[in-house]
Amino acid sequence: MKNKILPLVFLFFCINSVVYSQESDVDRFIADMLTLAGNFAQPAADGAAYQAGAGWFSSAESLEKWDFRVSVHGNALFIPDDEKNFSLQNSQLRLLEIEGAQSAEVPSAFGGFTDVYYTGEIGYTDPATGDPASETIRFKAFDGIDRDYVPHAFAQVAVGLPKGTEFTLRAMPEVTIDGVTASTFGAGLKHNFNQYFRNNYPGSFQIAAAIAYSKFFVEYDYKEITVENLVRMNNISVDADLWMLEAIGSKRWGAFELFGALGATRSQFDYEMGGGGIALGEVNSQLKNLGEAQTQLKADLGFNLHFSVFRISAMATGGDFFNANLGLHVKI
Repeated sequence: MKNKILPLVFLFFCINSVVYSQESDVDRFIADMLTLAGNFAQPAADGAAYQAGAGWFSSAESLEKWDFRVSVHGNALFIPDDEKNFSLQNSQLRLLEIEGAQSAEVPSAFGGFTDVYYTGEIGYTDPATGDPASETIRFKAFDGIDRDYVPHAFAQVAVGLPKGTEFTLRAMPEVTIDGVTASTFGAGLKHNFNQYFRNNYPGSFQIAAAIAYSKFFVEYDYKEITVENLVRMNNISVDADLWMLEAIGSKRWGAFELFGALGATRSQFDYEMGGGGIALGEVNSQLKNLGEAQTQLKADLGFNLHFSVFRISAMATGGDFFNANLGLHVKI
């Protein structure tokens, strides 16, 4: 996990064109680093949107006014093989090149380990003499986490509001494992439309619409990297905003309830290096280019088993990724 972060530190070569680099080389190197980091991070960003959109609502029926429900969820995002690697050709790079090859299969954030290296030469003006000079760089391609699935758990509390509306809060407390800190929280709102139908009765097919917002925060610590008089870097944080909008339908037969949903997620990821030095602000300015908003479509299908005040839900979410969610709910 830590090793895949470290290649980003080479961005320091491109943040001071007066001292370190000619403008043309700066532009080409920035473009190459964004190409590499973007291809590496994109599958993880897409997968996080499916994780964040799962488990919010497992029925179109809303709680009665001022009733409460507490839920605990276990979640697993399954990684398709085609999301673990990406193909890279030297023709896609402007300054760097793949060492000893014209093309390579390179891991994404979900992939495994690699022996691919990038090399290049950046021209600059020697600050002491003013003469043209160059710096040869060589670094290893990013390693992935090498996982077939990514598990996580979270808790939710829902309350019934007037007019067939239900409000939900979600949280995963901050946890730190081997230098990686992660947390999430969010809020969702669901509105049932059956109240507007003339022929509505217990056991009717239920229809609802829902919206939810999630905030993801992940921080990776690594051994401090210092460029004297320029920059110090010792961690990278990822701040994500994720929105979900979906239509839900459900039908109950006694203790068994079947539900499905169609929706879309919109995600925005921001990256920031931690540390110090006069150049750190410029490094983080370049990293903002990685944070483009993404939209994904998704479909949910699942069922509930009702036992008095208890309910067990199982849900599968499909799209570019497959996500499984299992929940235990207690009505208060």
